Amino acid sequence: MQRCLALALPLILATPAFAEPVAYTIDANHTYPYFEVDHLGLTTQRGRFNKTGGRIVLDTAARQGSVEVSIDAASIDMGFARWNDNMRGENYFNTATYPSIVFKAERLVFDGDKPVAAEGSLTLLGVTRPLTLTIRRLHCAPHPLNKRETCGADILATLKRSDFGMTKYIPSVGDEVRLSIAVEAYRE
Repeated sequence: MQRCLALALPLILATPAFAEPVAYTIDANHTYPYFEVDHLGLTTQRGRFNKTGGRIVLDTAARQGSVEVSIDAASIDMGFARWNDNMRGENYFNTATYPSIVFKAERLVFDGDKPVAAEGSLTLLGVTRPLTLTIRRLHCAPHPLNKRETCGADILATLKRSDFGMTKYIPSVGDEVRLSIAVEAYRE
């Protein structure tokens, strides 16, 4: 028995330690999803959503993770009440029928120990399509005020709104939508 333990001990000690997945809750106060779309070939119009939530799980040792982000579609903010109402209506986000916009990813792409993309799907207007989010500037550190581990990143993606059935006024209002999210999340 001692001989078996003596032979097994070096194998046990040589086995690499596996990191545990770490879960983070998205901080709605410091997460800012906004979009840009061409308007009549004259300007780039921008809108944002004021209510966002979700969860991120990172396992950097295993190079795995997941993301789930939910956006309250009715929290759209175009800067003017009348325009907000129009965007909440049936021609665009139809928030009475589809109150949430959801992104889910079960696969993260890593460059070394940093995730650089989240491959998943976006559900908008009840339609789910594949979408890859590019992750830039991911950084995790203790928050200077509350001392909790906090991660932040800039997220980018491009999609066609027509892929989700939002076709009103194309091409006057562009089909291509550029999505950007400044996201912060704190360790659970």
